[in-house]
Amino acid sequence: MRRPIRDRPSPNHDARPGARAIDMLVLHYTGMPSAAAALDRLTDAAAKVSAHYLIDEDGAVWRLVPEARRAWHAGVACWAGERDVNGLSIGIELVNPGHEFGYRPFPDAQMAALEALARDILARHPIPAARVLGHSDVAPGRKTDPGELFDWRRLAAAGIGLWPEPAADASADAAEVKRWLGAFGYGFLEEDLSAVIAAFQRHFRPGAISGQADADTAGRLRTLVGLVERTNRSTD
Repeated sequence: MRRPIRDRPSPNHDARPGARAIDMLVLHYTGMPSAAAALDRLTDAAAKVSAHYLIDEDGAVWRLVPEARRAWHAGVACWAGERDVNGLSIGIELVNPGHEFGYRPFPDAQMAALEALARDILARHPIPAARVLGHSDVAPGRKTDPGELFDWRRLAAAGIGLWPEPAADASADAAEVKRWLGAFGYGFLEEDLSAVIAAFQRHFRPGAISGQADADTAGRLRTLVGLVERTNRSTD
């Protein structure tokens, strides 16, 4: 049985820009020792950070900021040339100590609650599968969450986001990989390409995060770019 969403209002939000549609879903881990500590920080006016929702490891869900408002979760970020990621996205925090405090897998109850919440969000907003992202995707030089233990494949199987099926290796030419990364949506390519490649691997090839444009990474990236291009053509 699905548990009701609890309200824990945060003061940390402002108006979204203009009348633009919400078209991104960004997932985070809290990176703090406990859910209580994370909730306190996300609702502390002095911290100036927030998210729309927080999901505990037992599947409990808190609503912190109304979806109609801009929560402050992404920070300095970019996707597909858009720098105001907060303005166009819904942010969900998943309780997990993170790499600093004892990173661990995300429990089934938490993932099931995320799937249910994400389906509701996708039903309300025109969010393409390619714009269901991790914090590390939109801020690759600064963030690693939700990290390599997050089950993106499970989420995609539930109809939330994308996952590349095994594909033939592609050319590992760095220039071509850079072009494909940009076509998919990654930013900051001129600042630290290896960090962007690592962010891609953390999401789509979590078993080997090297930051190098190897043939397997290129093959997965080419598959994803092809999926997005086919989707775009079908909706034109």
